[in-house]
Amino acid sequence: MNEKFIINIGRELGSGGKAIGERLAKIYNIHVYDKKLITLAAEESGICQKFFEKADESNKGFISSLMGGLRIPFISDGAAYDNYLSNDALFKIQSDVIRKLANEESCIFIGRCADYILREHPRCVNIFVSASREDRIERLVRTRRLTPEAAEQLMDSTDEKRADYYNYYSNRTWGAAATYHLCIDSSVLGIDGTAAFAEEFIRKKLNLARKD
Repeated sequence: MNEKFIINIGRELGSGGKAIGERLAKIYNIHVYDKKLITLAAEESGICQKFFEKADESNKGFISSLMGGLRIPFISDGAAYDNYLSNDALFKIQSDVIRKLANEESCIFIGRCADYILREHPRCVNIFVSASREDRIERLVRTRRLTPEAAEQLMDSTDEKRADYYNYYSNRTWGAAATYHLCIDSSVLGIDGTAAFAEEFIRKKLNLARKD
């Protein structure tokens, strides 16, 4: 079966969701898109990448509010606009990039409401990865060289931002079991074990051949 398929992964910060996505990408020999979407959206639209970075998984405010009457060229028609570029406009651009990629190839998207954006795609698997607070803090301390206190603060603020972003744009509930096909606690099986479990689930849901 050569039909394209999509794996969407939502994740708590520090849960290892991105690492699990990268392991699945190796198993299936497909691309995983996370921060790279920001670069692609900037290239597609001709808008400075810093606008997308500022708005990344955040629905608050107007990105160019500090820039005054900035003139922003768009590749599509070469025009320029003396207007504020809202996060909603940036979300629309990034959504178009996600749909384009999903139409062209099998791939994995990390966060960014991809499961909702691709809700009409016939071959999607939507996964949410969580973990215990202790494991998440330990992972952030180890990978980002933070103190436990700083790791916990970053964890809570990032999760709040991701939840607000997802709930605002999708009208669904971030992290709620009913929102996804599979919710899994990576603390139970570890990163490799969780990736293996997810691979089996994906294979069965999409009727894919086993990857050895």
